[in-house]
Amino acid sequence: MKGMFPAAGSSLKARLTKDFKRHKWLYLMALPVIAYYAVFQYSPLFGAVIAFQHYTPMKGVWGSDWAGLEHFRTFIGSYYFWRLVRNTILLSLYALLFEFTAPILLALLLHEVRSRTMRTVAQTIAYMPYFVSLIVVCGIVKELTRSGGPLNLVVLNLFGGEGQDLLQQPEMFRGIYVMSEIWQRAGWEAIIYLAALTTIHPHQYEAARIDGASRWRQIRSITLPGLLPTITIMLILRLGYMMDVGYEKILLLYNPVIYETADVISTFVYRKGLLDNDWSFSSAIGLFNSAINLVLLVTANYISRRINGNSLW
Repeated sequence: MKGMFPAAGSSLKARLTKDFKRHKWLYLMALPVIAYYAVFQYSPLFGAVIAFQHYTPMKGVWGSDWAGLEHFRTFIGSYYFWRLVRNTILLSLYALLFEFTAPILLALLLHEVRSRTMRTVAQTIAYMPYFVSLIVVCGIVKELTRSGGPLNLVVLNLFGGEGQDLLQQPEMFRGIYVMSEIWQRAGWEAIIYLAALTTIHPHQYEAARIDGASRWRQIRSITLPGLLPTITIMLILRLGYMMDVGYEKILLLYNPVIYETADVISTFVYRKGLLDNDWSFSSAIGLFNSAINLVLLVTANYISRRINGNSLW
């Protein structure tokens, strides 16, 4: 019995050595990616301990006084807690409902364009905003929504009002944020779904046309089922960072007047950690946020695996 385990270990070692020799260039290509995640994603996890401390730079991570769950209790009991959670969830849900579905609809529309030239031109125009600097995008949004701006005038003519800067009105922020996200990201994210559509064999459409299926019926019976695995995986990944709303854009667009609807957990962490230098409190909030994301990811993956068999693991 004792000789069996070394043999098994030796066999595993031999298989790994053989596989490495056979695919050494693939392992070499993967090395920078592994190094990136090891240095920038996993090594910082050790610093999460400051969420449970009264951290001061002079004492360092291992010398600071222990605080336990004090920062978590302070955050949950604070005046801002429910406002931050509500704003984060609402913005995430709006983005999930509109910004997540926009690339799918765009991919379906582009897939139905028969002219390759027209499809290429439309796709290029659609994903160009993704390469525009976020600073420039936010500058464009501010110009469009300022008092007297084009979007402001449209809203004024349709709904009336005083023509006030739209980014000074709390009730307008979520709509502006989601629309800017759709404009900036829909074309780029549609590439994933267009790539998935290329895996659907053209013979399926030919057979459907012979059977008299309309274009809409082909989409329902062939295109959407072919996209479903990709949509499922992308949805699971999206739910995995649902609480991490794009705070960079929010920081560039919001102001104290619209904190009521624009302030989210990520921006609150930024203000507490970098502006107020309350590192332990901000780390506790960030850890709380990450824990919720982890629960959402695992839950979504489990439900998807049980319902349709598609999952990340």
